[in-house]
Amino acid sequence: MYLAAYILLLLALLCALGGTGMGVAQLWQGRDADLGWLERANLVTAGCFVVSSGILMYALITGDFSLEYVANYTDSLLSLFYKITAFWAGQAGSLLFWALMVALCGLIFQFTPSYKTLERETRLWYWVFYLSIMAFFALLLTAWSNPFLQISPTPPDGRGMNPMLQNPGMIIHPPLLFLGYGGFVIPGCLALAQAMHRGESEASWLDVARPFTLTAWLFLTAGIVIGGWWAYMELGWGGYWAWDPVENASLIPWLLGTAAIHTGLLQTRRDKLLRVNTFLMALTTVSAFFATYLVRGNVVQSVHVFGEGGVGPALLFFVLGSFVVVLLAALRPVREGAEALGGLETREGFLVLTAWMLVAISLVILVATLWPVITETFGKTSSGLSQGFYNRVCLPLFTVVMALLALCPWLGWKGGLRSWPKAGGVAGVFVISLAGLWLSGVRDALPLMAASLSIAALASMVLVIAEKSTRTNGPSLGAALTHFGLGLIALGIAFSGPYASSREVTLAKGESVEIGPYTATLDELYEGSSPNGAYDFLEAEIRLTRNGDNVAVVSPQYRVYSRFNQNSFEAATHPSLGTEFYATLLGLENGNKAVIHVSAHPLVNWLWIGGTIMTLAPLLGLRRRFSRKSSGDSSGRA
Repeated sequence: MYLAAYILLLLALLCALGGTGMGVAQLWQGRDADLGWLERANLVTAGCFVVSSGILMYALITGDFSLEYVANYTDSLLSLFYKITAFWAGQAGSLLFWALMVALCGLIFQFTPSYKTLERETRLWYWVFYLSIMAFFALLLTAWSNPFLQISPTPPDGRGMNPMLQNPGMIIHPPLLFLGYGGFVIPGCLALAQAMHRGESEASWLDVARPFTLTAWLFLTAGIVIGGWWAYMELGWGGYWAWDPVENASLIPWLLGTAAIHTGLLQTRRDKLLRVNTFLMALTTVSAFFATYLVRGNVVQSVHVFGEGGVGPALLFFVLGSFVVVLLAALRPVREGAEALGGLETREGFLVLTAWMLVAISLVILVATLWPVITETFGKTSSGLSQGFYNRVCLPLFTVVMALLALCPWLGWKGGLRSWPKAGGVAGVFVISLAGLWLSGVRDALPLMAASLSIAALASMVLVIAEKSTRTNGPSLGAALTHFGLGLIALGIAFSGPYASSREVTLAKGESVEIGPYTATLDELYEGSSPNGAYDFLEAEIRLTRNGDNVAVVSPQYRVYSRFNQNSFEAATHPSLGTEFYATLLGLENGNKAVIHVSAHPLVNWLWIGGTIMTLAPLLGLRRRFSRKSSGDSSGRA
């Protein structure tokens, strides 16, 4: 069965390579008679990935430890829930899962009515780019990361799953990221295809691929937000973003994709920035592979990396080669709109400025993430940059983005303010927020500005949503709600980081500690084992009071996994829309005292609320919006 699965991956490689070669030959000869064969090649390639993925999933669920991948990431004690998530727990499985997501996205796109509207030459170019990506996935899986290697003799049990991965976030976070990466492949390849050939009778790739662009963006957004929540709840340190290289790697495609969505508005309305949009969208796809290179190429040190496994050079070669292809395609001459871009006093100018701010942030993160590699290349001691560097450089840039968000809706497309009273109201909210926060004790410049501008941006979005033209237009309403969610996230970040308080204390039963607005009292300590015997735990029962009133009882755990010789922390929280209490049990002292890390995080839950809004709101914008070239009208709202 596993030999058959490997043969299917080889067949996928042959079909994808054959389809790519056939497409190139057809384009070279100026013919398109074999387009149907490329579509059939995609069907076979996708089918191979689906069936081979099903075989791996079956092996994981049944616990067949003769398969090396199953033995490495599961054991007999692992619940079915985590046996399923083991599919993407390791390098080979996660690569196969990512390839599966790309294959399914390509399969869906092939059967959409929008695909049929494209001219045949455009479709040929699309399949050349898309099938080359599928061929690369198949090459990785057959040459370096084969998930179907068998071991003999079959071990009686597997090694099990890393305790850090045994969290509900494991079944949500990685698949969402891979769905985001996979979804961006469709607009990325289509943008390149129309850069090579844009038929007079077909709609822009922005319109054709709009559902894939928005769903990929919302999946990637959801994956990043849930990853932050997972880190907050599982790692026990009370934070949600450490500027870890792998965290940064997922943020770069999000920033580039967000920039592409914003500049795409100018192409949709006035046929401007065609080459820029092609470059940004295709670069978003390439940056997803770069993220994979960071995770699997043994390039930087991170708690998330899989190890090198031989795929690093291949991924680097693919990323560099793809970047050259993207650059050459984007430099091809295109017919731009006759009008020049508006200045900074126009909404056009603000959109462009926002996009370039996002690109600038992604470049800063890229260089900072690779800084150890850069310094080592020049013969210096390899050293990574601290969280402080990222916070000093990136957070001010994000604060500027919030300022742009607050003002942009009230600028006219050709300059001037379209509503002086509303723009003045937003400015008034900013001034009042600034004064109010200052008087309430918020004196640090960056949090003060970030919070005030976030509140102003929220007020601005409320005014936008209140307009009838927004409420009756799905894409406009979706955009406004998405920006509202971003404002909530910015507000949460402005307070939850700089104004969090924390203490590490040693408490005997009955002793208390004050943290933020809470008094935490240790009532009990328990010892026990999990029902399946996978770990032993120590649990603390902590009673919270606020202003003398009992508000909650929280129970953090300290777990010991004997099989892994590893400890883990299960943090406990008392959720609040104001200040959240957070506790981590670190261990025992003198046999009867609990060592506890307690902290208070103001407005931290607004991150998760805002993130939820950001991931749901784009669904309102899935309705296809035509560009001027395809509809003959550029007067619609963005």
